[in-house]
Amino acid sequence: MTTPLRWGIVGTGGIAHRFVQDLEFTDEGVAVAVGSRTLESANSFGDALGVARRYGSYEELVADPDVDAVYVATPHPFHHDNARLALEHDKPVLVEKAFTMTSAEARDLVALARSRRLFLMEAMWTRFLPHVKAVREIVASGQLGDLVVLFADHGQWFAHDASFRLFAPGLGGGALLDLGVYPVSFASMIFGPPQRIAAMVDPAFTGVDGQTSMIFGYANGAQAVLSCTSSARTPTRASIMGTDARIEIEESFYRPTSFSTISRDGQTREYSFTDEGGGLRHQAIEAARCLRAGEIESPLMPLDESIQIMETMEKVLAYL
Repeated sequence: MTTPLRWGIVGTGGIAHRFVQDLEFTDEGVAVAVGSRTLESANSFGDALGVARRYGSYEELVADPDVDAVYVATPHPFHHDNARLALEHDKPVLVEKAFTMTSAEARDLVALARSRRLFLMEAMWTRFLPHVKAVREIVASGQLGDLVVLFADHGQWFAHDASFRLFAPGLGGGALLDLGVYPVSFASMIFGPPQRIAAMVDPAFTGVDGQTSMIFGYANGAQAVLSCTSSARTPTRASIMGTDARIEIEESFYRPTSFSTISRDGQTREYSFTDEGGGLRHQAIEAARCLRAGEIESPLMPLDESIQIMETMEKVLAYL
């Protein structure tokens, strides 16, 4: 048994609730404090989830000496400032995806964390799930042969509400940063940064990006075909095709799920996984592992890759 990492939670939205709930399924972390813009919101969160310390400002939260690490779970436009505040108080930080609003903001956070020798990681929870770990191992083994093409989509239906975060420009609205980041990050994990980008982006009713189709090209000739939308519930599946075999990841590819490998001659092998909680605990386990090992970034979600993903999404959004 190791001493649990004591988390301070910045933000009280749905993803913050799920993160704290998932900490109950691991010995590596526990939520000890929560900060919000109002004490009322922090108290409500703390009452619901049993978090003892409640603060009516983020400044008080990051100044708490009993907080070992900070989880930033506010909307995208506030990630940079909230994470920077925590880093300036010498706190290791886990920042919800999308990492920031811009690549410039991402580079600023990474430079600050590295200059202070502080741990920083994008909370792309999919990277740390058991089925994704197995997918990476199969790809690395060469079982698929030469990689040719990757498909991934993420679409959800949302009622037209201009105040909802996916449609509100002031809250970082848009399908790409919230939904499309999953297929973009998945393609980055398999292929690295694209050399060529083509995209079609159509706006939602508030003017933010509502639906996007992307094709990424890579130096070895491989391609990634990706899509996202805030107007329809799509299959949310992913496939990786190689010259010898392919991987088919079931709905929803970014959550705990199963997958199959299918060889060129049709032989199929199924991989199933069981998991406690909703899957967010795995990123907390990785953060705790890194901190125990004295590592300031995770090899599973490197900081330079988080910057590159933001650069890629900026290039895609230029098509809007």
